[in-house]
Amino acid sequence: MAQKTALVPRLAIIGMGLIGSSIARAAKLKSIAGTVSISDASAVVRARVGELNIADEIYENAADAVKNADLVILCVPVGVMPNVAATIAGSLKTNAILSDVGSVKATIMHEIAPLLRSDIHFIPAHPVAGTEYSGPDAGFAMLFENRWCILTPKDASDGAAVSLLQRFWEGMGSLVETMSAEHHDLVLAITSHVPHLIAYNIVGTAADLETVTQSEVIKFSAGGFRDFTRIASSDPTMWRDVFLNNKDAVLEVLGRFTEDLSALQRMIRWGDGDGLFELFSRTREIRRGIVALGQEKN
Repeated sequence: MAQKTALVPRLAIIGMGLIGSSIARAAKLKSIAGTVSISDASAVVRARVGELNIADEIYENAADAVKNADLVILCVPVGVMPNVAATIAGSLKTNAILSDVGSVKATIMHEIAPLLRSDIHFIPAHPVAGTEYSGPDAGFAMLFENRWCILTPKDASDGAAVSLLQRFWEGMGSLVETMSAEHHDLVLAITSHVPHLIAYNIVGTAADLETVTQSEVIKFSAGGFRDFTRIASSDPTMWRDVFLNNKDAVLEVLGRFTEDLSALQRMIRWGDGDGLFELFSRTREIRRGIVALGQEKN
């Protein structure tokens, strides 16, 4: 029996952290890609990828890794994506699809698109999946199962390429949604970026309380503090770049959050039990909806 042709004959992944290594694993396990070629700036990471045997070809130079690739996915921090794109632009083959996995889309689209030839299909993407761990050892093939992947194509002229990228992510187990880059950034500001900012901030607040020692914070961190602040252990480089590149949407949501927090503060100050009960009841139902959709594990 003839072997089934892979959806993507040659896949190149630049950056082999949690997301990049998970894509490599899933693409091979599910036979979505024929050859998986990777590159990473770290010699230690490249060596570890070789030991894990999760890529067919390993390159130090990203431009070498993308040669003849049908699909190239940038899995590097948002802050360095334009530089990486500039490095590989001349090595991309005609009609290649260039995508990414960053959680900021508008800035990346505006900075990378001008670097590319007209025969390259640039389709930003964001798999809304992850853990607080990083590095090639943290990746696993099932990371994207039943998780959303958002595509933000620039225009409708890339219809066939968008369709292929959608099938790629669906093959990885993702649920795929398409929207504008600007709308994506606003949605992610409220669902991901500001929650991370709050988590980082509350850990800092706890550490700075003069009447509470750091050892007490660690010792008495029950479910609420421990679980809520789990995301504060995420990669600091990635989150620095996210906030710098999505600052308008983050500041807009943060302003609204501050207003709502002030309203909550007034309820507590004036003993408005009915107001607190109504707020907590409404938000509990929203949380139950998140759990019902199976999105609470991310």
